[in-house]
Amino acid sequence: MLFEVWAPEAGQVVLCADGRGHAMERDPGRAGWWRCEAPAAEGTRYGFALDGGPVLPDPRSRRQPDGPDGLSAVVDLAGLPDPEGWPGVPLPEAVLYELHIGTFTREGTFDAAAERLPHLVELGVTHVELMPVCPFPGTHGWGYEGVSLWAVHEPYGGPAGLRRFVDAAHRLGLGVILDVVHNHLGPSGNHLPAFGPYFTDTHHTPWGAAVNLDAPGSDEVRAYLTGSALAWLRDHRLDGLRLDAVHALADTRTPHFLAELSAAVDGLGARLGRPLFLIAESDLNDPVTTAPREAGGHGTHAQWNDDFHHALHTALTGESQGYYGDFAADPAYALAKTLTGGFFHDGTFSSFRGRPHGRPLERETVPAYRLLGYAQNHDQIGNRALGDRLSARLSPGLLACAAALVLCGPFTPMLFMGEEWGARTPWQFFTDHTDPYLAEAVRTGRRREFAAHGWSAADIPDPQDPATRERSCLDWTEPDRAPHKELLAWHRRLIALRRAEPGLARAPLAATDVTVAGDLTTVLRRGPLRVVVNPTGAPAAIPLGADGATAEILAAWRPVEPPGADGVLRLPPESAAMLRCGG
Repeated sequence: MLFEVWAPEAGQVVLCADGRGHAMERDPGRAGWWRCEAPAAEGTRYGFALDGGPVLPDPRSRRQPDGPDGLSAVVDLAGLPDPEGWPGVPLPEAVLYELHIGTFTREGTFDAAAERLPHLVELGVTHVELMPVCPFPGTHGWGYEGVSLWAVHEPYGGPAGLRRFVDAAHRLGLGVILDVVHNHLGPSGNHLPAFGPYFTDTHHTPWGAAVNLDAPGSDEVRAYLTGSALAWLRDHRLDGLRLDAVHALADTRTPHFLAELSAAVDGLGARLGRPLFLIAESDLNDPVTTAPREAGGHGTHAQWNDDFHHALHTALTGESQGYYGDFAADPAYALAKTLTGGFFHDGTFSSFRGRPHGRPLERETVPAYRLLGYAQNHDQIGNRALGDRLSARLSPGLLACAAALVLCGPFTPMLFMGEEWGARTPWQFFTDHTDPYLAEAVRTGRRREFAAHGWSAADIPDPQDPATRERSCLDWTEPDRAPHKELLAWHRRLIALRRAEPGLARAPLAATDVTVAGDLTTVLRRGPLRVVVNPTGAPAAIPLGADGATAEILAAWRPVEPPGADGVLRLPPESAAMLRCGG
């Protein structure tokens, strides 16, 4: 079997496989690469020793049976499940469902999660978006401290478990998207600096030295990240990738790394004959993220829209701390602006940042599906002090209002696991660091962070306590009980209605018109459809104009009569409805 590794600064490299050493030779065709042939089979443990140092795992390891610090293991990818015939689902038709393998079920494995996939089919979503599954220390964690970017976390089921999960999803008609982290690697088990200049002090990020995208040696680092991305899509049959915090990818080269990556993914999709896509998380509010490469953009296919989340969250909860402050100043305006223009900060002053922020999107040309809309996600729940969901402080009626604007709004909708039934379980920040010093640093740092905002340290869940993860697991008995059962039926109905109107999916932002009154009653117009929301505590009489006189009620959280000849819809308190007008 051929073993290869990039170690440009090493004077000697030894492959250690099954306890035997094999001297490696420089590859004459590739600068900095070493190679050798050695006997190996499925499961063979191996690693590389550089210049007489310790044996380290392969940077391109496909399996880490003993965790990030252990030896790598040979994986026979050809022997894993290999389903055929999956056509994929294009992004414009997508309804996404974000889930975390470790808490979607109490078992916390791919196989256990696969048993729950029929629930998602009945819900009507099209894609599962998995939070990161690269190896990380311990058993349980969010996954954003992963270090082996080509491997799969062993406690979840390893690469074979992921393949089984993807196979099960595809057989049920569900696509699978994976959250990948290119902007930093976890502090524990990160051996990449021993192999080469994977990081650079030229730039700095909140996690320390930046991944080397533009300093000497960056060609191979970029190829490492791109190769990892393509391996997930090609070898594990995934349908797309969510790119974590791309604003932290410091790159002064042309083209930008994201443009190179999107070109490679588009090329792979063309060869495979099915749609593949990249969804970026960006804090920049910059149209360049999703603008086509031929127009000078990065060419990612969509991006998360936190501005819409912040506007909706503020409107429904009244919270105004931190970055919610700009949106809380005039919630009706903020909600209307994000629903029709995508970004709230599009060059406007951000009091949270103390400066202007963002650039406007071209409403007439940018398809609305290029923005993801959501009322909740892992960040916006888990980064709260107690990991509390909207269901902890909003009534079922207000949760129904949020669902109507997310699932029937202009953006590609995304739900966070359990949101569809108003799950009452929190989703808290938890870790399982095996390094006691790192564990204490994380525990102390989180308590210090929230103490600065007035929280008592005793009230902040200990990330290292197994009970914190246990509290965060979904309670699958809830969907059969009120009011969860009613909320689940509501989400199913809204998703079905959205998917019945495929013509709306590719419409530009300009095709959406919205009116939000000062009391936050909202009328959203998309083609013949009207989404009407009354989040107030009193009945509302909402004029729909001439089209309202012929409107048909498609769905309503509480029973309502169609508008009369006056075109006025009378909506109960904390309620929402979807109508077809002009038919």
